[in-house]
Amino acid sequence: MSSQFDITETLDVKGASCPMPVVKTKSAIDDLAEGEVLEVVATDSGSMSDIEGWADSTGGVELLDQVEDDDVFKHYVRKTE
Repeated sequence: MSSQFDITETLDVKGASCPMPVVKTKSAIDDLAEGEVLEVVATDSGSMSDIEGWADSTGGVELLDQVEDDDVFKHYVRKTE
């Protein structure tokens, strides 16, 4: 499945468990410019709620979509400021 977003960068956090997917996502988002989109690829099912919760409680980011593909979870986060 291809995303409908212009992906600026892909972050591979497969094999990492909570809280590392969120920690690494925050670090990668900090390096992007406003409007750019980060694709996060994870294998931790908890990343679905963790990244959603982080995006909801953090200013400056927007969770665009989350996709479960077999045992891989993809998250699309846009930097908004």
